[in-house]
Amino acid sequence: MLKIIQASEFNAQSFPHSIDGETLGVAQSIVDDVRENGETAIRKYAEKFGERTSDQPLLIPREELDAALARISAKDSDLLHRVSARIQKFAAAQLNCLSELTTEVPGGKAGHTIEPIEHAGCYAPAGRYALPSTVMMTAVTARVAGCKRVTVASPNPSDMILATAAVSGADNVLAVGGAHAISAMAYGFDGLDRCDMIAGPGNRFVTAAKKIVHGDCGIDMIAGPSELVLVADESADPATVAADLLGQAEHDDDARPFLITTSAAIADMVSLEVEKQVKELPSCETATTSITNNGAAIVCDSIDQAIDICNRIAPEHLELHVENADSVAAQIRNAGCIFIGHNSAEVFGDYGVGPNHTLPTSGTARFTAGLNVFTFLRVRTWLKLDAAPPELVADTARLAEIEGLIGHQQSALRRSTE
Repeated sequence: MLKIIQASEFNAQSFPHSIDGETLGVAQSIVDDVRENGETAIRKYAEKFGERTSDQPLLIPREELDAALARISAKDSDLLHRVSARIQKFAAAQLNCLSELTTEVPGGKAGHTIEPIEHAGCYAPAGRYALPSTVMMTAVTARVAGCKRVTVASPNPSDMILATAAVSGADNVLAVGGAHAISAMAYGFDGLDRCDMIAGPGNRFVTAAKKIVHGDCGIDMIAGPSELVLVADESADPATVAADLLGQAEHDDDARPFLITTSAAIADMVSLEVEKQVKELPSCETATTSITNNGAAIVCDSIDQAIDICNRIAPEHLELHVENADSVAAQIRNAGCIFIGHNSAEVFGDYGVGPNHTLPTSGTARFTAGLNVFTFLRVRTWLKLDAAPPELVADTARLAEIEGLIGHQQSALRRSTE
C-alpha cells in the first residue's frame, strides 16, 4: 500500500499549493459579493450551504457560548479547560521572550513597543470533522497576545464548538464557514466590526479567500493540505510509525504522509503495518486514498541524505524516530514543527501539549513559521531626538540629495544647529 522508492527517484521539491485558478475565481466572486453587499450576501451563502436559515442570527453572542459550556458534560468541560491552560501557558512563555526596547541613537533615543492587534478573527473548520482544538489554538493564543476582541468563525457550530469558544475567551461565534466567513471577518457587517487579523486553517476556498483579503487585513499564512514527514532508522518501531502515518492520512484525501528511512527493512515492515492497521480505522477510506495517492516510503543511503530531503521538502510536521534525535533535529533548517524522539507524537501537538498546531504547509516553512502569539502582535518603533547632531543632519541631507528628494533634504537641514 505504501509505495517504496529510492531517494534518487524522489523529486524532493516543496509541495505545491493546491489553490488553482478555478478555486481562486470562485472565492474572488464570493469575496467581492460580501464586500459589496455585506450581510445580504453572507446570508445568501449561509442559506445556500445549509448553515443558517433566514430567521437565525449569524452571530452567536457570549452568553450563548457560556450556556453551551454548561450543557456539555463536566468531564468534557474539564478537558477543555486543561488543554486551554496548556496552550495558554506556552503562548505566555513565548510572549515573555519579547520585551519593549529603548536604545541610544545620535541625538536621543529610539526603541520599540509591543502592541497587540485589536480584533482577531479565528477560523475553525467543520467540514469532514469539527475541530475544537483549532478554536483553542487560535482564540487562546489571540487572548494571550492581548487582543481586545476575539471572534471565532465555524459553520453549524455544535455545543462543543460553542463551549470551546467560551473556554478560549471568544466574544462571539460567527456561525458560517467558507469564503463568505473569511470575507465577513475581513470586511465586517452590521454587528461585527472588521477583524484586523484572520487566523486558522480551512479548505481550499477558505485558503483562497484568505489570500484574496490579505492586505485589507492580516492573515496568519496560506495553508495547503496537511503533511507529515517521518524520519526513521533501525531503532524505530514499525507499528508506531504506521499508526502515526495513518493519523495524518485520515485528515482528508489530500493529506501527505511520508516516511523517510535509512532502512529498507523498516520501509517494508511499515508498509505491512499500514495495510494491516488501516482496515481497523473508521476513516479507512480516506486514509487509504491519502496513503495511496500521496504517500511514500523513501529509502535513503544515509541519515545525512534523509536530512537533506527533509530540508528541501520543508514539511509542516516532522517526526524523528531515530537514534541521536536531538543531533538530527539540530540539522533541520526547514519544518513547521519538529517532534523529537519516538515518544514525541505529532498527535500530542495537534491536541494541545503546548505549541500551536496551525503550521506552514506546502514548503512555506522555508520562509515562515506557524501560528504563535507573535502572529497577533505588532512591534512598533519610535524615535525621540533632543537635538539632531550635525553629522546626522549632513548625512541625511546628502542621501536625500543623491536620491533627488530635495524636500527631504530641506526637512533635515531645518534641524541644523550650525
